[in-house]
Amino acid sequence: MSAPVVGDGVTRRQVFAWGLWDWGSAAFNAVIVTFVFSVYLTDAVGENLPGSVSASSWLGWSLGAAGLCIALLAPVTGQRSDATGHRRRSLALLTAAVVVCMLLMFLVRDSYEYLWLGLLLLGVGSVIFELAQVPYSAMLRQVSTPENIGRVSGFGWAMGYFGGIVLLLVCYFGFITGDGDTRGLFALSTDGGLNIRLVAVLAAVWFAVFAIPVLFAVPELPRTQTGPDLSGAASGAVTAGNVGFLASYRVLWRDLRELWNADRHTIYFLVASALFRDGLAGVFTFGAVLAVNVYGIASSDVLLFGVAANVVAAGGALAAGRVDDRLGPKAVIVGSLGSMLAVGAALLVVSGPVGFWIFGLLLCLFVGPAQSAARTFLTRITVVGREGQMFGLYATTGRAVSFLAPTLFGLFAWMFASDRAGIIGLLVVLAVGLAALLPVRAPARGAQPDYRLAPSAR
Repeated sequence: MSAPVVGDGVTRRQVFAWGLWDWGSAAFNAVIVTFVFSVYLTDAVGENLPGSVSASSWLGWSLGAAGLCIALLAPVTGQRSDATGHRRRSLALLTAAVVVCMLLMFLVRDSYEYLWLGLLLLGVGSVIFELAQVPYSAMLRQVSTPENIGRVSGFGWAMGYFGGIVLLLVCYFGFITGDGDTRGLFALSTDGGLNIRLVAVLAAVWFAVFAIPVLFAVPELPRTQTGPDLSGAASGAVTAGNVGFLASYRVLWRDLRELWNADRHTIYFLVASALFRDGLAGVFTFGAVLAVNVYGIASSDVLLFGVAANVVAAGGALAAGRVDDRLGPKAVIVGSLGSMLAVGAALLVVSGPVGFWIFGLLLCLFVGPAQSAARTFLTRITVVGREGQMFGLYATTGRAVSFLAPTLFGLFAWMFASDRAGIIGLLVVLAVGLAALLPVRAPARGAQPDYRLAPSAR
């Protein structure tokens, strides 16, 4: 996939290097969190876990705790990244920490005594990974122009999808496929879960290798001031030297208060999108776990489903773009969430691998459109020149509720002593998000975002 055409001052090499981080990050998202290591924890490591709480419930709660930590730390990370101008250094340190967590997953053998180590590494890795995305996303402005920022951002998303597909196929054919005591083309032993533990090592190396180019291609920014108010006044600015943990939340509260006075429907959308985006994330997080534990898909075949899910989600997002332009983003989001609720209800009653392949892929078909249209919606209602501030709030509000879907999944699975019941928790989050979105005023039909930026503070 070639990098999109860029404008003056930005090179193709920089755009491609930036997109490679997304390509590499699929090692954590697709392999560790979604389709391989999380399934290994619930299906093998926690198989004989004593007590009434299943490994799937513990997984849900551990990811819920991780989401709560992200909500507490994300504002600090965002403020410091912008204020100090150390985006590249922050990205390097946080990426390295994620890679170390992934390498340590090699120690998690397929015995329930190792479940707690696996959950700890997965939870800590999830927190650090989400924090790493803050400086990475902030670099988008550095590798794009106002005229091509959408194409460059889309290039990054596409690199992430396809990076996940390639790595999942390598893992499946090289490490997992087959039966017996050895698996994959490399004939790796399954004793102690060795083949899956080596997948974690491969994923760590993959992420590390593809994260390196952006650290050399994209220059660091000078220290700047952050926190301009909505009117553009600098009186409320907070300098790099005094932005600490508590100061970050004071800035966040001030921005939200000013935004509330300027346009309350924007606040309503931020809240609604935070809810349904958490539900969308939960679909991918627990899809593989449900495939194996509820619908009888073999652990070795769940990666094939992962590949298909990524392709379908990407295709859905591309197709929905035309609908978005014609009918508006709210119509796409409402239609996607409504369809997901219907398909999710069907998943509560169907059984067997065939049923999951059909309805699971249908569910994924609507994930991409909802994610893409949510970003379009916010862009169209954002005051010109305040895109960075708004998307910072977008990220923060999303993290603030990122514990809901995993926690409710674990709660319903525990209440009904069935992993299938965890689907109800995901549907509840999606339904609440949809209900919160319905009264939000949609952007005017046919309105196009104005990408002209306000004068830079630099």
